[in-house]
Amino acid sequence: MSAQRQEMVRRFAAPDIAARKGGVPVVCLTAYTAPMAELLDEHCDLLLVGDSVGMVVHGLPNTVGVTLEMMILHGQAVMRTAKRAMVVVDMPFGSYEGAPEVAYANAARVMKETGAQAIKVESGPTVVETIDYLVKRGIPVMGHVGLRPQAVHVDGGFKAKGKGGDERARILAEAKATAEAGAFAVVVEGVAEGLAREITEAITVPTIGIGASAGCDGQILVTDDMLGLFDWTPKFVRRYGDLRGEISKAVAGYADDVRARRFPGPAEIYFAKAG
Repeated sequence: MSAQRQEMVRRFAAPDIAARKGGVPVVCLTAYTAPMAELLDEHCDLLLVGDSVGMVVHGLPNTVGVTLEMMILHGQAVMRTAKRAMVVVDMPFGSYEGAPEVAYANAARVMKETGAQAIKVESGPTVVETIDYLVKRGIPVMGHVGLRPQAVHVDGGFKAKGKGGDERARILAEAKATAEAGAFAVVVEGVAEGLAREITEAITVPTIGIGASAGCDGQILVTDDMLGLFDWTPKFVRRYGDLRGEISKAVAGYADDVRARRFPGPAEIYFAKAG
């Protein structure tokens, strides 16, 4: 991108996303690498460097094993090529749930070392105070209610939320408290459709749905799921591509050509200059 083009591009920031409440839906996807971030940047308002990177890229069984260093490394990669979309980095399990002062130190480190515009935390009864603490000290925060992947061991797996009365009321209360604490947006994951709409109507900041409702103020998916890179995807994912099939086909073609000595051919090799 030219210097002139860089000057013309204005990156989305927390106030821009917050202002989309009730308006044009916010387009969000996950990004973990520089090449993918460059491809997504043109089309997305917000890129989330999600702790899902642990499962998608590193082969972990869940997100609990993701470290702060992993999030910073991938955040740096995304920030090298994303020029337009707002970049938000997930705070990994264990980095923010304790004292607000510890959460601030870790969040400040993430923002300093990556250059990202905000961090995301999974909201819970002990996290609201931390959100307020961070926002008052200059760190934009995105919340996350409903199915919380970092609580997988407490919940006994990845299960849809908000189908029963008590749980529904608790999630709604957490969403309200998260918004009131100063979050500029709230991810609503894996909840009953009616609850997602109720949350969207009840809070003053945008809701970003994933397995929630088209009535949310925006949507997010794990990019690799949406592109069809895995042989299985959750119920709430719509596949917009079949990259798994395309990659398999391409690799099979390469293997066949190597074994038949068709690759490399004259176009792919170097020759000594005559004389």
